[in-house]
Amino acid sequence: MSTPALLVLEDGRTFHGEAYGAEGETFGEAVFNTGMTGYQETLTDPSYHRQVVVMTAPHIGNTGVNDEDPESKRIWVAGYVVREPARIPSNWRSRRSLDDELKAQGVVGISGIDTRALTRHLRERGAMRVGISTVETDPAKLLEKVKTSAEMSGANLSEAVSTSEAYVVPAQGEKRFTVAALDLGIKDMTPQRMSERGIEVHVLPATASIDDVLAVGEDGPDGLFFSNGPGDPAATTGQVELLRQALAQDLPYFGICFGNQLFGRALGFGTYKLKYGHRGINQPVMDLTTRKVEVTAHNHGFAVDAPLDAPTETPYGTATVSHVCLNDDVVEGLELRTPEGKLKSFSVQYHPEAAAGPHDAAYLFDRFTTLLEENA
Repeated sequence: MSTPALLVLEDGRTFHGEAYGAEGETFGEAVFNTGMTGYQETLTDPSYHRQVVVMTAPHIGNTGVNDEDPESKRIWVAGYVVREPARIPSNWRSRRSLDDELKAQGVVGISGIDTRALTRHLRERGAMRVGISTVETDPAKLLEKVKTSAEMSGANLSEAVSTSEAYVVPAQGEKRFTVAALDLGIKDMTPQRMSERGIEVHVLPATASIDDVLAVGEDGPDGLFFSNGPGDPAATTGQVELLRQALAQDLPYFGICFGNQLFGRALGFGTYKLKYGHRGINQPVMDLTTRKVEVTAHNHGFAVDAPLDAPTETPYGTATVSHVCLNDDVVEGLELRTPEGKLKSFSVQYHPEAAAGPHDAAYLFDRFTTLLEENA
């Protein structure tokens, strides 16, 4: 017989379902993901630290869990919400069921609820705190706990998910460049994409200094990279100062997701919290440089506040918005150029490494390689 589970949002909306994964109690920010595939990559994405993920696709767990697709060494979501979990996983790569994996890693979840209704509620009211429990049956008591749980705004979380020790991902084939990559919650596929292009990637802890960055490689790094990661970019100050120091030395820079937000702050722009964020693998983005539209993978609840229609002069060069989301005009990329128009640094808000797909944006790693070539 299944164990009853309870989900309560901070505005009091309540859902009753069944336990999925570990039993117990958990709290976090309720967000929804629209991807129909890639649940294993989602679960192991460090950017979901302290978030309870609601899957909008009704069937989850169909292909089980394998040992090749995780984006990090553990599941990071604070809780998991699905409508109809697979009873029997079926895939030649599957090693165990998703339910068993969630139990093994102590991730509390709930199944059997109307995830469409929950998603519509979050779209209308915005992302909010939530609690899931298999031990508390009184919604009012669980709501009290939800209201005392931590909020995402003002949270500095990158250091909690970062590596504690630096490590190197060697270049595949001939080594062409050396890059210092700041791990703010990096996904395994990101340095892999750079390695495929002949880049030796030195992954550094989130607490690294400019001296640590400049010490990478025999003659210093050819470029600097900031990864994705969780938390409020406005609460992250040390990494912004590091980036400003690197830009002042004309070190080529590429940033993804959280790295885009910190790039924006380093250039003098503000950031703000989106109502319910972008999370999934079907978001349309236009590259304003090529005017091509890409279907892209997203996972962000904050965005950069920069003008879409005019350049901005900064101490490091001229900054412009390079990519924009066609759903809501959210800034999805930034470029920094010299007065002569030469590209110095750039970033995107979405995920071009996209292990679960789509791969429309993979060219951005080639753009970074070209940038390194031109500054060699």
